[in-house]
Amino acid sequence: ESRLGRSSGVMASSAGCEHYARSCLLKAPCCGKLYVCRLCHDAKENHQMDRFKVREVQCSECQTMQQAQQICQQCHVLFGEYYCNICHLFDKDKKQYHCQPCGICRIGPREKYFHCEKCNLCLALNLKGNHKCVENVSRQNCPVCMEDIHTSRIGAHILPCGHLLHRAYRCPLCMHSAWDMEDYWDQMDIEISQSPMPAEYQGVTVKIICNDCQAHCTVPFHVLGMKCSSCGSYNTAQEGGLIQEPVLLTAIHTHAHNTVSVLLS
Repeated sequence: ESRLGRSSGVMASSAGCEHYARSCLLKAPCCGKLYVCRLCHDAKENHQMDRFKVREVQCSECQTMQQAQQICQQCHVLFGEYYCNICHLFDKDKKQYHCQPCGICRIGPREKYFHCEKCNLCLALNLKGNHKCVENVSRQNCPVCMEDIHTSRIGAHILPCGHLLHRAYRCPLCMHSAWDMEDYWDQMDIEISQSPMPAEYQGVTVKIICNDCQAHCTVPFHVLGMKCSSCGSYNTAQEGGLIQEPVLLTAIHTHAHNTVSVLLS
């Protein structure tokens, strides 16, 4: 069990980096160099720091090298309002907690989250019994930005389909809409009603499959989007070409045929 610390001690006035507020430097176990955090290290070096193997830190105030701990043994400055001696995370207090199954610290408070055993991830309490489980869902990269989801400092969103991603309007894995898109579909209805297709495309239809309800249907063709006749979603994909030949092309073909007939007569 980790020893998690919160202290009301005094931190150095200008301490830390763009990622964390802390008053110490970590001694990287891989290369022995000093960095404020593992992210600063990874941005400069051609390898990654293992946060769990950090054993020593240097005080930013008195430069004393010492065992990783929350308060400097020499000048007693506070290295971080929060400290986890498993992750060696020093930071200002954000109601963090260390989740043993996740293996890392999460921003809490702890009482507002639970660990889903199947998803293997901490989720908000309002999702308990109210989400679609996908086994080890966070143990992969975000399919949009390709960054690791499980250890990312960027918040991830769980979609109705059960997949996780940092941000998008539809899941790139199953193509389901990421959020309730009803208002957006209403806007699409208005835009399409105000943007009629040219006369030669009036009455042209196309077969589509809906990415949200999986229905196959034949609907009017429009360059702005094709609406599913089953659920009303515009998150659809066209199957094949245009079913009805545009009127203009039919007229051209007819004119060409008549011209040929006259020339042959």
